[in-house]
Amino acid sequence: MDVLRPPLLRIEGRVYRKNLIQEQAFPHQEEEEDFCEGPGERADEPGDAFAVEETERGFQCRLEVPSSLYKYIIGKKGETKKRLETETRTSISIPKPGVEGEIVITGQQRGGVVSARTRIEVLLDSFRKKQPFTHFLSLALNQPAIQEKFLQFKEEVLEKCSKDHGVSSSLFQNPAKLHLTLGTLVLLNQQEIQKACDLLQRCKEDFVDQITGGQPLTVEVAGVEYMNDDPAMTDVLYAKVHMKDGSDRLQMVADGLVERFVASGLMLKEWDRVKLHATVMNTLFRKDPTEERNSTMPGKSSFKERESFNGQNILKLFENFSFGEVQLDSVRLSQRFSSDASGYYATSGQL
Repeated sequence: MDVLRPPLLRIEGRVYRKNLIQEQAFPHQEEEEDFCEGPGERADEPGDAFAVEETERGFQCRLEVPSSLYKYIIGKKGETKKRLETETRTSISIPKPGVEGEIVITGQQRGGVVSARTRIEVLLDSFRKKQPFTHFLSLALNQPAIQEKFLQFKEEVLEKCSKDHGVSSSLFQNPAKLHLTLGTLVLLNQQEIQKACDLLQRCKEDFVDQITGGQPLTVEVAGVEYMNDDPAMTDVLYAKVHMKDGSDRLQMVADGLVERFVASGLMLKEWDRVKLHATVMNTLFRKDPTEERNSTMPGKSSFKERESFNGQNILKLFENFSFGEVQLDSVRLSQRFSSDASGYYATSGQL
């Protein structure tokens, strides 16, 4: 990290500077980070973004936190919790491990309670960003006609390009799971999943139906493109997707959904616009088509050395390959590493 340009975190309309402390190796113990507020901001300044209740003994604030994140507030040997309580002059009550519930912050001074909550939110925001995504907003492209054309594409690629470096049958997407990804989410308990489902329904009412007219969107899936700069060292090859009528309605829906989910705090903003694409080949699938491996389980490093493939001939031979047309009639909150009866990802909610 560039110490002159530390990352900034935005919580409840405030900006905080994140400073990493020197880390030491402790077997089976959690890492800790310290945070301080950015210039011109005061962490203990009372705010109106959340409710602080006045009680007979002082002030109290409740905070919903997934049980899987309790350990980051507690810290190794309870040091993080003790430091927060000492520095903010509060008492922090955390449910038992594995039990979903509210964290309760109490203190004699309202500012101390606000400060403790703000610091907890900053801390959790940092660790949440390190969690592998659990769900994603998707548009299914696994209709039988599309699957059939995809299998034709796979067969012809292997027939004509199998001698190209790195090309193998294990690189291809499972046809039952062909989809467009609009954005990824880290949802760590049922309450967060329900919050995402509810937001999806509000989006339908607020703007999706207005854009689509309440009718399915007909799109064409045709042509292939690569993600990186060098086609000779390709990691992801995708099929291009566009509206059959030439409009930008699908892009408007995608961008609108992501904007709303980012604003709600359920999704991190990655791009200015959603890149509409359907992955057909990915080096992460190599010898592991389910993409389910220990290195991507929660709390584990998602790093895996990738062996790129030479996609130059594929791009040349299949530049205009048509996978067909499909009517998109729903956006799904899909669960990663799952399958339903059709072979597609299990759905937690949809519009």
